[in-house]
Amino acid sequence: MNAPRRAREYRRTALSNTTKVTNIVIAGLGGQGVLKASDIVADVAFRAGLDVKKSEIHGMSQRGGSVTSDVRFGERVYSPMVPAGEADYLVVLSPDQVEPNRWQLREGGTLITPAAIAQGALRDKRSLNVALLGCLSVSLPFPESAWLDAIRQNLAPKLHALNLQALAIGRAAAQGGAGEAKASK
Repeated sequence: MNAPRRAREYRRTALSNTTKVTNIVIAGLGGQGVLKASDIVADVAFRAGLDVKKSEIHGMSQRGGSVTSDVRFGERVYSPMVPAGEADYLVVLSPDQVEPNRWQLREGGTLITPAAIAQGALRDKRSLNVALLGCLSVSLPFPESAWLDAIRQNLAPKLHALNLQALAIGRAAAQGGAGEAKASK
């Protein structure tokens, strides 16, 4: 399928399934791939023709400090920042970052943590960010092919096979019911 036709297909699917702005917060520690994960999510939504805004807070990221990135998409998005307590999805790459970031999740929102992925399931633990995006992807209105394209676009070719496998592991985990917990406030 050619690129313009694929983009129209992604947009039609996404717009038919989302009329409001979707808010996603990705949190973790410096070096875990928070920013790369948010780039991939933003790329998927952008390829679908949606309005996308993204912001990031680095903090002491180079020293392993907290990092968060907000991704918002919909028909029209006015601000890159997810309002406090309004994240539809909170994807946390480090278990010790769940509690410090839980306040960002709206009541009834979805929390995705490293517990979603079975210990030892990944060939390389550095692909955890993409595996958790696999968990997220089954809840969003974009076809799997859009995620595959975004991964190929945002990662070096030598990382494609590893991360495409990580995405598949995450999708399988989410479809099996593991890894998604409804927030309770």
